[in-house]
Amino acid sequence: MAPKTKGTKPDKWTKRQLRTIAQYQFGPEFADILAPEGIFVTFSKRTKKVREIIYNDQRLATLRPTDGAYSLGIAGAERIVQETKSPKRRVVVLTDIAEFIADGRNVFAKHVVSVDPTIQPEDEVIIVSEEDKLLAVGRAKLSAEYMLAFQSGTAVKVRYGIKKLQKK
Repeated sequence: MAPKTKGTKPDKWTKRQLRTIAQYQFGPEFADILAPEGIFVTFSKRTKKVREIIYNDQRLATLRPTDGAYSLGIAGAERIVQETKSPKRRVVVLTDIAEFIADGRNVFAKHVVSVDPTIQPEDEVIIVSEEDKLLAVGRAKLSAEYMLAFQSGTAVKVRYGIKKLQKK
């Protein structure tokens, strides 16, 4: 017996919306990464809007109810790292602090080595080591320029570190 997948297959209209949001928020190549063929979606019971995007029984992303934008999951970040070249949507941190970030700690500006120059405050970002190994996902608190210029302050508020999720 095949395992039961969480969610339902989206109709054409819903899938088109998901692809359009991915393109708007991240760029044209992200439609295939975050809304590929074979996805399932869950819906909010209260609003009846798409809540989660699931692919191969893993959550790629959640649609935030406040603004309808993507909130990346670890599986979605893994797909982005595999399918795009650095520095696309990435904040690269010192290898010395990679363990702390993987545990879910925030990224401070003094630890940022390089960053996608298009990143602005409140953008969804992927935090990687200098070897382009996925460490965490979160939201930028500074623009790319300021992440590199500042020597203090939070650069990225981490939502999930890869180790924190592995413990569950």
